[in-house]
Amino acid sequence: MLNGLNKQYALLLIVCILTLFSCKQEKKYNQLSKADSVKKKITKEWSKTIPGNFSDQTKAVFDSSQIAAFLKKYPAFNAYANDINLFYSKRKFAYAWYANNVLIEQAGNLSDRLTNLQNEGIYKAIPYPKTLDSLIFDAHPKTTQAKTNITTELMLTAQYFVFSKFAFQGMSDSVTRAVNWYLPRKKVSYNDYLDSLLKKPAKPDGTLSEPVYRQYDLLKRFLARYRQLDATEKWVPIITDKKLKPGDSSVVISLIKKRLYKLDDFKGDTLNNVYDNELKEAFKQFQLRHGLTADGVAGPGTIAELNVSLKARIQQIIVNMERCRWLPVSLNTDYLAVNIPEFKLHVYHADSLLWSCNVVVGQKVHQTVIFYGLMQYVVFSPYWNLPESIIRNEVLPEIKRNPNYISRHNMIITGKLNGLPVIKQKPGPANSLGLVKFLFPNSYSIYLHDTPSKSLFGESSRAFSHGCIRVGEPAKLASFLLKYDTTWTTARISKAMHLGKEQQITLKQKTPVFIAYFTAFTDRANKLNFRKDIYNRDRQLASMILSGRGSY
Repeated sequence: MLNGLNKQYALLLIVCILTLFSCKQEKKYNQLSKADSVKKKITKEWSKTIPGNFSDQTKAVFDSSQIAAFLKKYPAFNAYANDINLFYSKRKFAYAWYANNVLIEQAGNLSDRLTNLQNEGIYKAIPYPKTLDSLIFDAHPKTTQAKTNITTELMLTAQYFVFSKFAFQGMSDSVTRAVNWYLPRKKVSYNDYLDSLLKKPAKPDGTLSEPVYRQYDLLKRFLARYRQLDATEKWVPIITDKKLKPGDSSVVISLIKKRLYKLDDFKGDTLNNVYDNELKEAFKQFQLRHGLTADGVAGPGTIAELNVSLKARIQQIIVNMERCRWLPVSLNTDYLAVNIPEFKLHVYHADSLLWSCNVVVGQKVHQTVIFYGLMQYVVFSPYWNLPESIIRNEVLPEIKRNPNYISRHNMIITGKLNGLPVIKQKPGPANSLGLVKFLFPNSYSIYLHDTPSKSLFGESSRAFSHGCIRVGEPAKLASFLLKYDTTWTTARISKAMHLGKEQQITLKQKTPVFIAYFTAFTDRANKLNFRKDIYNRDRQLASMILSGRGSY
């Protein structure tokens, strides 16, 4: 079970990274001890215990030995023995699920959620489901002689910890490692949180504020919506023999309008067969939600996304709900988040999105890994130290074909290492790193940087790099990171970027960086977004979830 975490804090958006073949970080920095202290400070914030309030009921108590007797009878709960004993020792062994000898409302709420775990995107069975059902049924007093039941009491507490592990914590660390997720897992004291839940009233919509990243609850609502659609609609593929455009008239256009209506993108007349302006705007919204070029034209890519089955979308939602369970809830500071499948960098302060820009990420053969780091340096007019893999696989073959390759690309050879020449590219507008790079030292040799290849930012799919992340608005990012040093004006940043002489700046305030992998998420307008699984990472996780065999 996890340690404490203040509900005001915890992780946020997320993070994915590039493989070891990506751009190699030029230098090893010996200032990591300072960065480590900042990391420890952030981790300490994540780990603060959610404060709980002890419930008022103190009269009805039980003997502590009854916990051991319960666990002997129901050994599947032995993993939670410490949590159960700690919870009741703090309560002086007062009943938690009863008031005036009658089960409180939260008992029924917990039982309902345990019975309907698939609504949480969970396919794992709880221990002793029939016993729980019988105990809850028998707890409703059939006479005026209502009384407490120690088995019911302890069953509910034990099942709460099971539910917390499944729904709030998610699959085990072994699963996250298996799917290359290297973000720190959140840490919450579900023991204290249980105590606060028993006292705290529900929110106006009947839900409780829970220790899960906010995207989880949003995706959960769409999961219910898509399951309802799947139960009532036949998702027959839409087939068209040509690229549809505004002004066209066809029977298939009515079918498209009906589908977009069901997906909440179209609000007009679904019986009309004309490709009118309302349909064009609906297509634009649908295209934006799926990471396509929003031109309002029904090309093959757009029709293909319309034809993705509801079951596939449900699976996609469930996979990303599981990823949300691994994240702390929020972070009360500035931070950067890159979502790989979205090809976007998002800049946040606490839960407020300040701005976003396009990024280029690693190709499928140079995949981004999910990880976390602290931004520490901005380097203007950088050199590019070519990684050995690029020298071996790309540069040396080019040199054989063209002896002038090095000088033509403004490169120099500075030595020899591991049987290969050491090559670096001089600063300048043609440098592969562009005019600035952003370093957050890590074992994966990943960083953010500018690029001379600006045209790639206009592509809808932007997996082109050797691994490092190319930023569409590097000057704006530099200004954001250097805002705590007022001497770095816009003019000074521009001058440093074009100076042609490398200059490394140590940031006054380190900024957390999260590289994430979410193929389903809701945007700020509460619209459900899907992205292509560019690295084929969803399938493995989906298999573990849907089979119910994933490790918890």
